[in-house]
Order: sequence, then structure tokens, then C-alpha cells
Amino acid sequence: MKKLRSHFWYNKNQRNGIFCLLLIIIVLQVVYVTIDFSGDTYDVNTKELALFEKQFDSLNELRLEKKKFKLYPFNPNYITDYKGYQLGMSIKEIDRLLAYRKIGKFVNSKKEFQQVTKISDSLLIEIAPYFKFPDWVVKRQAELEKGKHQFVKKEDILPHASDYVISSTDINEATIDDFQSINGVGETLSERILKYRNKLQGFTYNDQLFEVWNLKQETAQKILAVFKVKEKPLIKKINVNTASFKEVLAIPYIDYELCKKIFELRDEVAELQDIAELKNIEGFPLEKYNRIVLYLLAQ
Repeated sequence: MKKLRSHFWYNKNQRNGIFCLLLIIIVLQVVYVTIDFSGDTYDVNTKELALFEKQFDSLNELRLEKKKFKLYPFNPNYITDYKGYQLGMSIKEIDRLLAYRKIGKFVNSKKEFQQVTKISDSLLIEIAPYFKFPDWVVKRQAELEKGKHQFVKKEDILPHASDYVISSTDINEATIDDFQSINGVGETLSERILKYRNKLQGFTYNDQLFEVWNLKQETAQKILAVFKVKEKPLIKKINVNTASFKEVLAIPYIDYELCKKIFELRDEVAELQDIAELKNIEGFPLEKYNRIVLYLLAQ
């Protein structure tokens, strides 16, 4: 009897526990269905959050700005592969510039830079303000912009270029393209004229043009009808009393035999007092005297 009563008590407690559990479940379901929890959610669009996001964006932009590549004035003739990449140039555009520089040529204006590299107008507008050319180049460009361009209409100009705009009528400043505007003058001959002009350190006399190798006289006359010496070049003279044999021999109008005679005279007199003493050399080419003394002095 005692055992039966104990078993009954245990089953009763178990039933009460199950009943309480069921009651709790029912209450929770009722609460979940009837109560609106949406009012307790946080509003992600509050003014404070918007302000925070704006500040975060500003700081992020500032960080990116500091990392951004900054441009400083530079000479575009010395752009490297890496520099060109930073500027936004393509590999082909960089290679065109490097190939142009490899043959000893320079770009002297933003227009010429675009012609050589073939960069887009938009990129040129972005980087051109940072181009820094030598002072003499800047001066020359300023002179051209002030009206140094000349419109030439002559029968010697090529038919398709009757209104060709040349950069200068000064023979010492004319470009390869300028010379090619003359009928009978091609690229090869133009380059030869410029090469001889460099050797002379500039034309001092108009008739020095006739000294260019394989330039026909009639073609030279056509060139001189358009281009002339407007301003004589500043030629660096060397002292005949201290110059080396190699330096004297490098002068355009002095060959080996004449150079040898000049040094023999120098050894004989110890020191030339006047450059005109060169005329005392036996067989001295008097017709070249005015040209030779452009490069020599005695002091």
C-alpha cells in the first residue's frame, strides 16, 4: 500500500510539470502573436548615422587623395616607362616617345609631344600644364606666338603648300619641315642642312648654304629666297695659342694640312699676337679667312 501511494505521488508531480510546461509554451505563443516588437528596432536612417557615414566618406576620400600620384613640373623629353605609366600613357605612346628620343630628337612644345606620342586630347589637357621646357625653347615659342610665323607665297614653295605656315624665315631657326616646304628639298636634304648648320654652330653668311654637300645651287637659291640669316649665331671661339691639334682640326674650314701648318707657325713664333698672322702661312686659303676667324682668336 505504501509503495502504491508513492508511485501515485510521483505520477502526479510528473503530470503537474508537464502541465506547467505546456502553459508556458502557450503563453509565449500568445505574447509573440499579439505584441508588436517592430517599435523596438533601431532606425538605421537616423540623422546621427547619416552624419557618421558622411564623415567616414570624407576621411576615406582624404586617405585616397594622399595616396594619389601628384604631378610636378617636368621635362616631357625625359619621361621613363614608369613615369609614363603614372601619367596615364599607354605602352605604345611611351615607346613612341622613347624611340623619338633615341635618334637624338627632342619635343619642344605640347603640340609636338602629342604628334610624337599620339596621346589623346583629354590626356594632353591634363598633363601639358606641367610641361617644363628649357628657357630658350620657351622664349622661341613666345616669339612664334607673337607673330613670328610667316605666310609665304612664292613660286619656289611646293604647289600643295602655297599657304604653308613656316615657323621662322630665319635660316638658323627653320625646322626640317620648313625646309621641306621648298620645292626640290626632301627629308634627307633637310636633315643634311640642319646637320651642317649644327657643325657651323649656325649660319653666319647666307652663302654658307652653298657649302652643304650635294645641294644644287639652284635649290640653294630657292631656299635663300625664303630663308635668310636674320640674326648671326654666337660662335664659341678657341684660342689658337692654347688649343689642341684636335680642337683646331674640328673647325669646319680647316683640313689636316692647314692645321699642321698652323701649329708649325705657332711653334715658330711661340705665340701669335694677332689672328691675322695666319695669312702669313704659305698656301693659306685667303678666301676662307673670314670663315676661319669665326672660330679662332689669338690672345
